[in-house]
Amino acid sequence: MSSMLRTALVCATPVCRVGILHSGSRLAPKLGTTFATRALIHSGQPNNNSLTGKRVNEESVTGTEGFHIKDSATSKQGLTTPDAISTLPPTIVRGDWVLFHPVYSQEEIKAVEVLQREAKTISDKIACNLVKLTRWGFDLVSGYKHKPIPADSQMSLEELRKGGYILDEKAWLSRILFLETIAGVPGMVAAMLRHLTSLRLMRRDSGWIHTLLEEAENERMHLMTFMTLRRPSLFFRGLILGAQGVFFNLFFLSYIISPRTCHRFVAYLEEEAVLTYTRCIQDVESGRLPEWSNMPAPEIAKDYWRLDPGAKLLDVIYAVRSDESTHRFVNHSLANLNTETDVNPFALREPDMLVKGRKPGFTREEAEKYVLESHQMLEQGKADSK
Repeated sequence: MSSMLRTALVCATPVCRVGILHSGSRLAPKLGTTFATRALIHSGQPNNNSLTGKRVNEESVTGTEGFHIKDSATSKQGLTTPDAISTLPPTIVRGDWVLFHPVYSQEEIKAVEVLQREAKTISDKIACNLVKLTRWGFDLVSGYKHKPIPADSQMSLEELRKGGYILDEKAWLSRILFLETIAGVPGMVAAMLRHLTSLRLMRRDSGWIHTLLEEAENERMHLMTFMTLRRPSLFFRGLILGAQGVFFNLFFLSYIISPRTCHRFVAYLEEEAVLTYTRCIQDVESGRLPEWSNMPAPEIAKDYWRLDPGAKLLDVIYAVRSDESTHRFVNHSLANLNTETDVNPFALREPDMLVKGRKPGFTREEAEKYVLESHQMLEQGKADSK
C-alpha cells in the first residue's frame, strides 16, 4: 500500500484537488494520532523512487505514471469548466496564471492569526535570525517604523505619518511591491533545483515541484495585482533588479546546501509578511489609510480570488494575507520533513484556512496522517465514480 500511496500522491493534477479543496474543516486532520510505521511518508528503499525500478512489461497501477483526466472523480468536464480551481473560462485563458490556488470564504480570511514558531534547532535559529536581520535592514533603508500609537494620542493623520507611526498609501505600495518581487523567488528556485535533481538522478520528486511552483506563481500574482495601482520608476526597478539578483543567487546556493533551512527561512519570512499585511488591514479598517478605504478591487484580483463584483481593495489585502499564511504553513511543514525521501503532504489537497491560519505547520507525524487521509479520500472518490 505504501508504494501505491506514494506514487498516487506524487502525480496528482490540479483537477483532482478541486473538489477536495473546498472540503473545509470537516476534513482537517485530527491532530495527535500517529503511526508506528513511516512507510506512508518515507520510501524506505531508494529504488522505490527510481524510474528504472519498474519492469517494462509490468502492469501499471492507476496513478503510477500520472493521473489522466478520467481518473478524477471531482470533475468530468475538464479544466475549462467554471468550477475548475485554475479559473480557466470556457473558451480562452483570461488570466496570467494556470496553477492551483485557493479561493477563500469570509470565515477563512478572518481566521488568520499572527504566529511565530519557536526556533528550536540550530538551523531554525539561523533561519529565524537571518529573517530578523533582513527585515531590520529593509525597514532601516525604507524608513519603515510602525511605532505603537500612544493610547491617548490626539495626533492628526499627517502627524502620525511624519512621526513614523503609520505609512501613507505610497509608502505601503512601495513596500508591498518590493517585498512581492522578492517573495516570488524562493518557490521558483526550489522547484528548479528539485526539477534538475529529479532529471539528474532519474527519480521522482515526491510531489514537491508543483507546490513550489504554485507558491511562486501565487506570489507573482500578488505583484501583478498591486502593479495595477502604481507604475514603478526606473530607479525602483533598478533596486528590484539588484535585490533579486543577489537574493536569487544566495537562495540558490543555500538550497543546495540545506533545503530544510531554506524552507524554514521562507516560513519565517512569511510570518513577517502576515504581520505586515495584518498591520495594513488594521490601518485601512481604522481609517488611517483613507485612500484605500473605498478603493475598488482590481479586476485581476476579482478574477483570481473569485471576489464579489463590488469587492474593495481591503478584500484583496485579506486574500493576500491568507495566501501568505498558506505559504507560512506549507514551508514550516516542509521544513519538518526529510526533503530527500518524504512525500509532499499537500500534493493532492491542503487544509483550509481554519487550520493554516491558526497553526504554524504540520509536524512530520501530522503530515504522515494527512497523507493517509488524502489516500483514503482518493480511493473513496474512485469508488464513488464507478
